[in-house]
Amino acid sequence: MSLTHTGVTAPADLDPCGREDHPDCGIRDVLDRIGDTWSVLVVVELAGGTRRFRELQRAVEGISQRMLTLTVRRLERDGLVLRTVYPTVPAQVDYRLTRTGAELTHMIKALADWSLAHRDVIAEARNAYDRTHPGHGIR
Repeated sequence: MSLTHTGVTAPADLDPCGREDHPDCGIRDVLDRIGDTWSVLVVVELAGGTRRFRELQRAVEGISQRMLTLTVRRLERDGLVLRTVYPTVPAQVDYRLTRTGAELTHMIKALADWSLAHRDVIAEARNAYDRTHPGHGIR
């Protein structure tokens, strides 16, 4: 683990994935990937078609070159993105969604639609909570 890692990890004796037969093991790993903001934004961008690295970097506002590199590598490793390198000088690389990655876009769209449909209800719930729990500092 790097010095800049900010994730919380469970002690080995509390981590259910220390046991291969635990039902949460595969689910947690996948949800970590698709629940990550950068991965979602890259998948959404690639839903529009094949993109080169710099096109992705320009399209995903705020992502650094390093974070984009890590994100597309993880998505490629998970079988959601296909990376193609062309033998040119300099090498040309492009990225596109695999069939599995394309299937994921439907769920992301459904979540975005749900968020849009419920944003007023959620905003009101947050306001009500903040009024009844002043100073809790939840954001």
